[in-house]
Amino acid sequence: MKAPVMKPAISLALCLALGAPAYAQSPPQVDPDGTVHADVTVPPSEFLSPQARAALVARLTAPAAPMITGSDFVTSARQTSDAASRITIAKWRAIYPVRIDPQTIGGVMTDVVTPAAGVAPENRHRVLIDLHGGGFFTGARLGGQQEAIPVAGRGRISVVAVDYRLAPENVFPAASEDVARVYRALLKDHKPGEIGIYGCSAGGALVAQSVAWFQAHQLPAPGAIGVFCSGAMPRFWYGGDSFAVTPMMNKRVQANPAQLKKGAGSLYLAGAKSDDPLVAPGAFPDVLARFPPTLIITGTRDTSLSNALVTNARLLDAGVETQLFVEEGLGHGEFNEIPGSPEADQAYTVIWRFFDKHLSK
Repeated sequence: MKAPVMKPAISLALCLALGAPAYAQSPPQVDPDGTVHADVTVPPSEFLSPQARAALVARLTAPAAPMITGSDFVTSARQTSDAASRITIAKWRAIYPVRIDPQTIGGVMTDVVTPAAGVAPENRHRVLIDLHGGGFFTGARLGGQQEAIPVAGRGRISVVAVDYRLAPENVFPAASEDVARVYRALLKDHKPGEIGIYGCSAGGALVAQSVAWFQAHQLPAPGAIGVFCSGAMPRFWYGGDSFAVTPMMNKRVQANPAQLKKGAGSLYLAGAKSDDPLVAPGAFPDVLARFPPTLIITGTRDTSLSNALVTNARLLDAGVETQLFVEEGLGHGEFNEIPGSPEADQAYTVIWRFFDKHLSK
């Protein structure tokens, strides 16, 4: 006996019940090259905690920031970044009381973040280096403190937040040089395996660039690294499915990819070539093969999701031990921006367990 034919109305109801995307007006249209055009409704993930959901709604419904161009763009962006970081830092310090000591290491300005209760005895000879995000042109000092506090508090370990040189005042490889100076100085008191390095967004890309820089300048690899909200491939935040889909999910206007690439090149990567292993090590298997154990963190609404996934796959192909952690419903670096949420707690538990497992004791 033939199976009964399901009526269209019942089919639609079943798809919706199973969580298939709802098309607001019409079914998707497909170009000959495979490009899909669709009018899609995307609700917040049902798996988000109440705290994360509230933060998402607040962010998506906030008034759009005024458009600033020209010479005032960098200044305005830095002011906005610093103001947001101050708020987040206060929240993290309420959860993890810490001491923040400005210190010059290897001739580079840093902030050494230490738990107020002291470093755990098993971590006395270990240290972590944080490379802040901010597109290589914002996030100085405060961005690093914001990212260092929860790791220092969760792991009861000292974290050195590096205030590396930024664009447009400086261009590649200034940041890699600064990281290497700090790393070389720390090697005087620590074995390579006792040092871990992590960063988010531009900082995540810089972690990968720094490991490649260490190789090129005969420095030993650190014990473990974390590439968060980014990847090691060319065009760190752009490309792949996530670049095409997540701007809409995050209420951001999708820009022309060529314009974005040009914009990045006009700042820190001005004059740099994507076929340089010191710029995009993910494109070079021989460089990746010498990477230490690597933790990659991203989110399903993170524009860099595709780059993170491809980076993880390339590392696996190169025989490197990796751990991939993708947080449902979160955007670019948002696990750091919702202190006290289950998502933030889980992310920093994953981060600390990874470094605790791989750093020498």
